[in-house]
Amino acid sequence: MPNVGAPELIVILVIALIVLGPKKLPEVGRSVGKGMREFKESLAGNDSDDEIPAVVPSSVPAEPTAVHEPVETVPVEDTSVVQPAKSPE
Repeated sequence: MPNVGAPELIVILVIALIVLGPKKLPEVGRSVGKGMREFKESLAGNDSDDEIPAVVPSSVPAEPTAVHEPVETVPVEDTSVVQPAKSPE
């Protein structure tokens, strides 16, 4: 693996500053840092979003209480076939 020292790092930062500009550089740095952090957490298995609660809250009803009436369906004409207009003769 190549060693990246201080001179190489300075050259990379100067090129990034020229290409991205001073306004975009902090945003890109934050995005890269956040991505690296999420990647490390996913490798370590410390992702708290995947946890499932062990106990179901008692406030959740076992059966639905509201009964919905069935919706009445209305037949609709088949509009998928378009008839060509008749030309006046």
